[in-house]
Amino acid sequence: MRVQESRENYLEAILMLQKKHGYVRSVDVANHLNFSRPSVSVAMANLRNLGLVTTDEHGFLHLTDEGRAEAEKVLERHLLITDWLVGLGVGEETAAEDACRIEHVISQESFDCIRRHVEERLQEG
Repeated sequence: MRVQESRENYLEAILMLQKKHGYVRSVDVANHLNFSRPSVSVAMANLRNLGLVTTDEHGFLHLTDEGRAEAEKVLERHLLITDWLVGLGVGEETAAEDACRIEHVISQESFDCIRRHVEERLQEG
């Protein structure tokens, strides 16, 4: 897995868990991604060093503005690509797995075109 992809997966997981539970700890990220706690600990240190995540005195993780922006971009790509693939007839599980791979490599131009296509289809239907 590329470093950028790994970072995006961690940020997306933190955002998803925060939206679901209202709080996030490293152990939650480890469980969500099925990674070891030591691996997540190293990743969180790297994200803190990049200024994307902070940890409070209770051990809860918080996305910085920059981290949240990156996480929201990845999550938007994931959700839209998943829905688009399902709309094309791909099974939900396969669509989500494929979207997880596509979201990291698709250009902004291609993503914008897919988004526009999906929005046009929604307006028609």
